[in-house]
Amino acid sequence: MRWHSSRSYGELAQLNLDNEPILSSSFSWPYYSRRIRRHLPRPPTMFGLARFLTLRRLLVVVSCLCFSIVAAILCSGIPSNFHRIRDAENQLPQHSALVPGRKYLRFPGYLWGHGFNNVFQEHIVMAYLAYEANRSFVFEDYVWSHIPFPYTLYDFALRPTRMPLNAFISGASAGGPMEGREAVSATFWEEVCPPQRRHTLSPREAPKDADGSSVIRWWTEKLSDSREACLQIGSSNDVQALFDRFFFGGFRFLSLWPELSSSPILTRFAWSTLVQSAVARNRVLLDHGIPLETSNSSAISTVFGLVALHIRQGDYKRHCPFLAQEGAMYMGINQLPSLPDKFDPSLFAKDDSKRKAYYLEHCLPTVKQIVLRMRAVRRDSPHLRRVYVLTNAWGWWVSRLARALRLDGWEDVKSSLDLELDAEERHIAVAVDMSIAEKADVFVGNGFSSLTSNVVMLRMAKGLNVTSNRFL
Repeated sequence: MRWHSSRSYGELAQLNLDNEPILSSSFSWPYYSRRIRRHLPRPPTMFGLARFLTLRRLLVVVSCLCFSIVAAILCSGIPSNFHRIRDAENQLPQHSALVPGRKYLRFPGYLWGHGFNNVFQEHIVMAYLAYEANRSFVFEDYVWSHIPFPYTLYDFALRPTRMPLNAFISGASAGGPMEGREAVSATFWEEVCPPQRRHTLSPREAPKDADGSSVIRWWTEKLSDSREACLQIGSSNDVQALFDRFFFGGFRFLSLWPELSSSPILTRFAWSTLVQSAVARNRVLLDHGIPLETSNSSAISTVFGLVALHIRQGDYKRHCPFLAQEGAMYMGINQLPSLPDKFDPSLFAKDDSKRKAYYLEHCLPTVKQIVLRMRAVRRDSPHLRRVYVLTNAWGWWVSRLARALRLDGWEDVKSSLDLELDAEERHIAVAVDMSIAEKADVFVGNGFSSLTSNVVMLRMAKGLNVTSNRFL
């Protein structure tokens, strides 16, 4: 047996080639473990890190990080300023001269900083109130932010802080012909209605919980008593909305539908020329060269065999569980009795887990649930062959859904991600999606979504068969 007292454990291991036990009376294992650990590199301490991150190095790191962020933002492109559309809007005939005796109605507390469809549904009802009051509606820009710069940051990309309304829509509520009651822009209002000429009515006076038709009737009578040419309801600092999300999200809206649907606000509605050109350029993506088919009961052409499917994700991963907790129902117009698909959570009132699953199936369905739902829609309408998915989901998820739908028998699946849009059109892509959904043979939407409710509203106002509107 060999004894080693002055060599390290590593040297001893190399010398112990005949696998004899290593024994020593002059060292212990803990002692040598401590010696070995002393030679290992120590983890950096805060003091050591501070010595490494000198001011110069820190400035280099921060500069590189800032450069990377700025480069990523600039790669997204500089948004259009929409000067061409703004000029066309300012040159509308009603903006050329002051018409004697014309009365105007503005809503300074209009919704801003929200998605287009929240703003759009409010815009439609406000325009309808002005029409009923025999006044010219004052339409606003689509405003995302009131900062004094042309662009703001959103999702690491530049976004216009405000855009002309006619970049999204045209028609009666955006300045189109309306027999002496043509809508005017806020810019024109500022010229013809200086502050000293304006008369303000408070929205706090209006009935709070009345149905939609009663609210419109109350305001129409109130406005008819005023001889003021420049009338506004509320102010820009007024937090009391005339028509809030509870109005559009509940049954109160339903009583307003018969009169609204037959008014010029909807019968003469049209998408902007920018939206129409984007749809026309992407037309072959949708119809494969098949001619449009016009329903005998409508004035709108539909893409035969195409079903538009609206899938909302993103913030809905938080929003849908909240809706289940609050016991929310479908958006107002999506509750119309004539629509074929009903939502009834009372069936699971005694089982919270089943009730939540019921909400998620209709609000945030899985790929498998979507495939099964679309299979049922195709069973009811066997001529359907192709799918267009309106969505804000990530590309990988959309690819997974498209693959599953094709495997289930759909001939072709396209989505919002497949559209070819230029620099201007990218910022009105939601309107391009909605225009496609409006023209689809069948539309399958999310009953909790304002986008879905607005598409259903436009399709029904154009006379499309009510049964062509389905829900997840």
